[in-house]
Amino acid sequence: MSLDPRLWGKAAGLGKNAGGAHRTHPLICHLLDTAAVAEVVWDELLTSHQRSMVVGALQVPEEEMRALAAFWAGLHDIGKISVPFQLHWAGPKNAEGELLAQELCGERGYGFAAGAAQDRQSHEAAAHWWLVGMFEEIGYPSSRRRPQSQLSHAVAQMLGGHGGRYHPVVRGKDYRCPAVRHPGLGTGGWEEQRRVHFDEVRRVTGATSVPQGRMTPGAAVVLTGLVVLSDWLASIEVEIEVRLTEEGWAGAPEDLDAYWKTARAAALRLVQKTGLLGTGFTRPDSVRCGGGTSLLASLEGQLPDLVTEHGPGLVVVTSSPSEERTEAALRAAAALGHAAGARGLFYALPTGSSADSHMAQVHAFAERALTGPWRSLLLHSSSRLKPAEAARQWAQARAAGDVSAEPGEEWAPAANSWLNSHHRALLAALGTGTVDELLQAVMPVKFNVMRLFAFSGKVVVVDEALARGAWGQKLMLRFLEWAAALRIPVVLAALSADKSVDAMLAAYQRGAGGGGEPVVQPRRLPAWSFVDAHSGRGHVPRQPAGAVRASTLSVEVRDGAPYDEIQAALVSLVEAGSGRAVVYRPTPADAIATFCQLSQDLPGLDVSLVHEQMHNKDRWRRLAACRDTFSPGVGVSGLSVLVTTQMLEHVRGLRFDLVVSGPVPLAGLLARAAQGAGDRPRLVVLKMDSTFELDDVALVRRTGMVLGAGRTISMPQDVPLLLDEVYADELVDRVGEAAARELEQLDNRRTVRERRATGTAGWLQVPGPRELDGDLGLLSRDHPGMEPELLSCVLGEEMVHVVCLHQGFLLGDGIPKEKLALDSKKRRPKPGQLVPYLIPVPQRLVEGVAGDASSDWRGMAALKNVLRLNMVPEDGTWVRTGEGHRFRLSELGLAVDQLP
Repeated sequence: MSLDPRLWGKAAGLGKNAGGAHRTHPLICHLLDTAAVAEVVWDELLTSHQRSMVVGALQVPEEEMRALAAFWAGLHDIGKISVPFQLHWAGPKNAEGELLAQELCGERGYGFAAGAAQDRQSHEAAAHWWLVGMFEEIGYPSSRRRPQSQLSHAVAQMLGGHGGRYHPVVRGKDYRCPAVRHPGLGTGGWEEQRRVHFDEVRRVTGATSVPQGRMTPGAAVVLTGLVVLSDWLASIEVEIEVRLTEEGWAGAPEDLDAYWKTARAAALRLVQKTGLLGTGFTRPDSVRCGGGTSLLASLEGQLPDLVTEHGPGLVVVTSSPSEERTEAALRAAAALGHAAGARGLFYALPTGSSADSHMAQVHAFAERALTGPWRSLLLHSSSRLKPAEAARQWAQARAAGDVSAEPGEEWAPAANSWLNSHHRALLAALGTGTVDELLQAVMPVKFNVMRLFAFSGKVVVVDEALARGAWGQKLMLRFLEWAAALRIPVVLAALSADKSVDAMLAAYQRGAGGGGEPVVQPRRLPAWSFVDAHSGRGHVPRQPAGAVRASTLSVEVRDGAPYDEIQAALVSLVEAGSGRAVVYRPTPADAIATFCQLSQDLPGLDVSLVHEQMHNKDRWRRLAACRDTFSPGVGVSGLSVLVTTQMLEHVRGLRFDLVVSGPVPLAGLLARAAQGAGDRPRLVVLKMDSTFELDDVALVRRTGMVLGAGRTISMPQDVPLLLDEVYADELVDRVGEAAARELEQLDNRRTVRERRATGTAGWLQVPGPRELDGDLGLLSRDHPGMEPELLSCVLGEEMVHVVCLHQGFLLGDGIPKEKLALDSKKRRPKPGQLVPYLIPVPQRLVEGVAGDASSDWRGMAALKNVLRLNMVPEDGTWVRTGEGHRFRLSELGLAVDQLP
């Protein structure tokens, strides 16, 4: 039987012909397109390490493995040769509105059983079910008793997962007669066409080898990534239009050979357009800081030799938060990246605002350490609408001390660029984002394996590795197991060493298969350790003798009214007539109120404000201005005070003579205190201030007990001791019976909450690489009750973006700034235009608010989490009241009040 080119593979977005019928791309052409792209991805995009993982697992020479990878990628959509897909109601139609594939139904061989068109099996699952038997037929190792353990099933299951989820194991009784269970697969001509397409893809790609190896977790991740990425690139409509075949194209072998040449020529261009090629790490500077005793000198003096001898692995750095610690982590990443042949870096932080603030330093590092072209993206929930190129523009503007007030339409096209999408963005060579992006790689969410694939070619740096609570800790351990199994170089930076840090070292050792002595992170600060990914052995080098920045922290605890105590704390600076101070407030509304009061009560004071609920461009501009005023070494006369919220906690490069904070857990206080300037920084804690509602009450109470009325802390050497003291059981013995009982109750609640979180995270996380037992379906298993709300609990607060308008004008700086531009056809806004005016707000603050968006707006995927509010002027501000909430917008940001 000859190949039937009428079986279509792509139609959406291809337009219509002169007769009014939808244009289609034959399935065989899409399969060959994908195979051709897979060749280029194998040659140009995979690292040598990624290729070696596959070659070693499948036990075939690299050139033969390249052909096999192209062959398998070309088979990914063979499940589209099925009744429900070809005859889907939304498929391509002729000018009269009839399905083009309807003509098949009347032809001999294309008949099908009753109910076949209603078979709900997806084309991805159909490929999995059908290919197991075909691979068995051509000699791939198979097993009736344990199909998941053999290559015939493993490759089929891998290809069935190209839609983002793997499907459950198919047993022999099903894959030998798949149409019995799923009549939609069809028999007769349907079966014959699947076989013809299979044979032709194999012939054209030259994949005659029969591998006898096995599908290891590492090989599965790399091959899945290769197949999915190739499919994505081969599916770009504007590129398909260039390659559409003429009517009457027969699909004979000579036609396919000619088309294969066309597809190969287009493939390199497709991959080059992504901007993903050519990035690597430069060779680290051979100059050693032999006489230095600092953390940076210790790393630079010893890590390159360790990596040369043992290969890349995990580096853990424990030190007080600072730009110096960030630089040490980046230098370690450079050494690991060069040794691993990595093609980029992902820098993960606890929050979106901290990711924004680190971008300048990460960019400066990339300019020195990365070779070739590289693309950079901001990657966190608050940045999903930010254009890819905005990252570089923002960093440059920030370095210059200003951010463009009107980013303009030049950002808009990039907002919809191919790379800047939810599932593809992690492929960018340089990413600065939140740790959520890592944790989702080990949760059964769609395309989780694509995340692992993206990380498998990079170095991953996790700054503030202990900042995510019980949920994050449990999932981080599982990520580190996978990272070691995939030989991903990782750098972890934390405030201090404890059992949690030791558990991270152990998880990486476990993933690497190490059975040696467990590594314990040195408790003194600063310190670092190294675990190589090849053997899982730990290496504790000579430790630095000098601290990154030693100081004596003076902590004062004041128990008066919060605002009165803030004024009192500033008195010494006011009297001196100079100095720099930061005042942390629990919420944006508190920050706005404090800013207004200080500006009124102390008119000679230079007071500035920055918080998370400001317009993107306003927040960026204010953070840039903070660099000019509060950076170390900046000579500023007079007294300057910055009022902010916890968003500034992880921002680096700012220094203050005085830090004022409400009661928060000790780790948060120490992070804020690390921004203190000089050898004797001051920290004032407002005992009576309200706490952030998501803070752990027990830890806040314990922190207050440890600090008492105030104390002096030697930084950083006292930090480990102080943290141990906060968590110590004996702390209860210091207080009276009633207070002890209350603290025990709070501790019990925290313990229950942490155990519940740890247990749920353990239930939710995917199996480790050594627990799969050959079944990739375990990486995509569905969990009853896995709702978006549960995902938000794991990943932290769900954020929405608010955009405020008045009579169709975007509101910025407290006034209408720009007319909202709508698409002329669908009446939808351009996402790029909204970027500067978005205000990130926690979902819990706007629960139940529907907003004022039209159905066209709500139907646009990019605007799914954008809440449109139509405001009216009232007493110098912009207000919207309704649905139980009152929104107030001014040049100081957005305040959200919940109505009684």
